[in-house]
Amino acid sequence: MSGNTLKEIVDNNYKKIHELREKGVEPYPRRFKISHNVLAAGELAEDACAVIAGRVILMRLMGKAAFAHIKDGFGKIQIYIKKDNVGEENYDLFKKNVHVGDFLGIEGKIFITRTGEKTLKVSKLTILSKSIRPLPEKWHGLSDAETRYRERYLDLISNEEVKKIFTRRSAIISAIRSALDSSDYVEVETPVLCGQAGGAAARPFITFHNIYKTELYLRIATELYLKKLIIGGFDGVYEIGRVFRNEGIDANHNPEFTTLEAYRAYSDYNGMAELLEMIFSKCCDVMKIESIDYAGAKINLKPPFQRMFLPEVWKKTCGQDIHEILNGKTFNKANLQKLADSLRIEYAPTTPSAKIFERIFDLKILPEIKQPTFVMDYPTAITPLAKCKPGDEAIVERFEFYAAGSELANAYTELNDPEDQKERLLEQMRQRDEERNQETDVLDKDFIEAMEYGMPPTGGIGVGIDRLAMLFTGKPSIREVVLFPLLKGNKDADNGPVIDNTLL
Repeated sequence: MSGNTLKEIVDNNYKKIHELREKGVEPYPRRFKISHNVLAAGELAEDACAVIAGRVILMRLMGKAAFAHIKDGFGKIQIYIKKDNVGEENYDLFKKNVHVGDFLGIEGKIFITRTGEKTLKVSKLTILSKSIRPLPEKWHGLSDAETRYRERYLDLISNEEVKKIFTRRSAIISAIRSALDSSDYVEVETPVLCGQAGGAAARPFITFHNIYKTELYLRIATELYLKKLIIGGFDGVYEIGRVFRNEGIDANHNPEFTTLEAYRAYSDYNGMAELLEMIFSKCCDVMKIESIDYAGAKINLKPPFQRMFLPEVWKKTCGQDIHEILNGKTFNKANLQKLADSLRIEYAPTTPSAKIFERIFDLKILPEIKQPTFVMDYPTAITPLAKCKPGDEAIVERFEFYAAGSELANAYTELNDPEDQKERLLEQMRQRDEERNQETDVLDKDFIEAMEYGMPPTGGIGVGIDRLAMLFTGKPSIREVVLFPLLKGNKDADNGPVIDNTLL
């Protein structure tokens, strides 16, 4: 069978558009009023009238009649076009100018075919938008991951399951809002452009403001601004928004991602654990599931969830008290390196202590955590914004929440002592300078000053919305739940691949 290049197909379709306009037919009208969406039209009784609109996804021409399938955002329906019903001129227009991929407006009556399929018998049709480029692979779906992510619109057109993923993601966010709104949290918005990138240990993206002639940072967290609102008198605040980290890309990381951060005055990290369980419960109710198969394992999604305490797990797994690698609020790097050696964890002489600790946790402890689990109580050395455990300055009241081997949430009993906070952030700056660790928190003097006006006891939590969506949809890659993930630059080709004529 002969084929055409993509360029030839595109040129030919542009020519057809010009021919339509010469005949007085506008292929891109401004609007079209419908009476029903496709799903609702399909539920009408026989002989009921409907006006629908959607994309042509399949066509079968049979001389003086044709069948086609029309799809909108709610479903698809079969239509039947007959020359005797629409007239010779309109049928000829349809036959010669309408192809798979075009949008049509259809008016007609419902009837049932001999095979029992509800079908709209067309009395009038209107071209609403001509598709210039052919749809991929005859509607069998895109299989190349790079194309799917780069041209997500084609992925959504071709793969019905993909649209369901993002519909579920939207439902998850709605459930989160419902849980927080019903608990008297106030949703707020905080700056994306910041004078300093604080509130997390991560490398920022840097930009430049022309009028102020100054460098600005894309936020790496919303934490510090939200705490200022607690200081200012809000008892509970939250924000769902994008944050940006100039770090690596893998199955769990995208440089821009969506987080929930929530803060509650007079609470602590136990209160945040209860809040997260309420969020999971709401999501389970909305999704109508209590468990999911994820990477070959059945994961329970319904609270309550188990809790394990890191100092206990550390001693059991590593064979030593966690305090042996800590000097109060800092690491004992020599002892940490000895432990890594005994566990055969690789590191370089210049590897920061925080990174060595992270590798031990990721390689020795995390693989054992499959079901949703709160891992409680972390070293002060890597948690500068949390309050210490009573009587133990080396450990803070912090949990990280894991499920299916991935971190989904991070929560603190928030530090509200400005003197202690300043010392902790100065220690982070020391790690940045002496250990060359570029992923440390920064000293934000404005935040310290705000805290000096008095901050109530507070619990705070951050939840990765993308990872939550991954878990609830059973997807192992963050790119499957982000509509437009960051990809490397694409090289444009002068000529496209050979396309089968039957696509048209």
